[in-house]
This record gives sequence, structure tokens and C-alpha cells, in this order.
Amino acid sequence: MNDVSDDQANPYATPKANLDNGLSEAYDYAGFWIRAVASIVDTIVILIITLPFMFWIYGNEMLTSTDMVKGPADVLLSYIFPLVFTIALWMKFGGTPGKRLLKIKVLDEKTGQHLSLAKSLLRYVGYFVSIFGLFIGFIWIAFDSKKKGWHDHIAGTIVVIG
Repeated sequence: MNDVSDDQANPYATPKANLDNGLSEAYDYAGFWIRAVASIVDTIVILIITLPFMFWIYGNEMLTSTDMVKGPADVLLSYIFPLVFTIALWMKFGGTPGKRLLKIKVLDEKTGQHLSLAKSLLRYVGYFVSIFGLFIGFIWIAFDSKKKGWHDHIAGTIVVIG
């Protein structure tokens, strides 16, 4: 009799792999309110960085203009900078200033690591899906078993405490 299992004896057998990464039970997921506070902190940080430049470039027109976009610098400071800032911090540190202050991290759900560029971009685009759905995509966090918003589901990310 041979001590080798049937799968090992057959070189053509389907390989077996343990695909359970154990992440679902290993984390304490960050809920709606702590994430909302982190978002407020992030908004304040971005405003502290961008508003001085906006006033320097556009002056009081910043407050009085009804134009949605005041010019190229407005696009750069109001749209492109926050996108690059947020994605870079997700990739490098696992969170923006608000999340880091509150000791929560955005992680890839499958690997438990910081986000890749592709996942970061997908998550950022997912924010718009969460917003355009009457913010239900964010409210969803309060009711989801893993505290995931629509943007987290879209990108395959989790937000955890610690």
C-alpha cells in the first residue's frame, strides 16, 4: 500500500489551496459615526491647504462668484488635489489624516494590505456612486455587517479600527 494520498499520486489532480485568508473575523470594523468624524477632519485639512491658495488666486471672487468653476486653478485645487491627496494617503498610510487621527485604516479586503492604485481609484469613484444615491451608499455603513459603504463594496475594501 502507498502512503501517498490520491491527490498527491495523481499529477493531473486539481490543486488544492486554502483561500480563506481569515480576515473577516480578525478585524474590528469602523462604523458610520467614527468614519463621519474622520471625513469632517479630512475636509477641514483639505480646506486649510487649499483655501489660502484659492483666495490668493481669485480674491473675494471666491465668495461672490456664482460660477461652478472659477478657472484652471480652481479645478486643480478643488478637484485634482483632493483626489491625488486622498489616493496617495490611502496607498502609503492606509488612511487620510482624519482616519489616522482616529486610528482607523482603509485596507484591501482580500489581502489586509494598503490599497493599490487601482483599488484606490475604484474606491474614490465609488464615493460618487454613494453620493449620487442620495448618500444611501454612506448610510449603508450603519447597517452592513462589515460596516462597508457602497464604495467599499465596489472597490473590495474594508475600514478597520487599529
